[in-house]
Amino acid sequence: MTERRPTLRERQRSETRRAIQAHAVRLFTDRGYDVVTVADVAAAAGVSAMTVYRHFPTKEDLVLVEQPVLLIAERVAASAATEPLVRRVGGALVEAAAALTSGGEADERFLLDCLRLMVATPALRARHLDSQYALQQAVVDALGVDAADADAAFPARAATSACLAALHTALTRWAEDDGRTPLPELIERALVASFGPA
Repeated sequence: MTERRPTLRERQRSETRRAIQAHAVRLFTDRGYDVVTVADVAAAAGVSAMTVYRHFPTKEDLVLVEQPVLLIAERVAASAATEPLVRRVGGALVEAAAALTSGGEADERFLLDCLRLMVATPALRARHLDSQYALQQAVVDALGVDAADADAAFPARAATSACLAALHTALTRWAEDDGRTPLPELIERALVASFGPA
């Protein structure tokens, strides 16, 4: 079975979205999140404010990176169901971080800038917390647990929450370290510190 290729329109939409987000993050980093308006972002990206809102319904959405949720959920779903929950989730976090940071220095810098903005901006911290809950649910779903069965879902939620706490610690260190230590390595170290060696 061959994978469906994106249409020209889908590729253009994706490129426009990436360009808008790159301009927004650069402006927020240079001038400050609260000072920059959506109109400023639109002007820098060479699009209308309506186009920005079509791709990013809120200003906060301009800083959120959605790709990790999909990558992590895919990797959790592909992991062996016989492995311990923590190993399945932790391994997916490391693999997703490796994929996200493999695009070179520009991709890493973009992720670091987004992370710093989320840490430094109160409105973004609240939105980041919401995205963490969404990530937790996506991981629990990818584990194949029946969410309606509270007893079955509890261990999956607990293991996922613990792994996400280790991820948060690694991300914070990565930002403080200005990305000098590879993110996958920091996540592995945080997981080992939390759960012991694999």
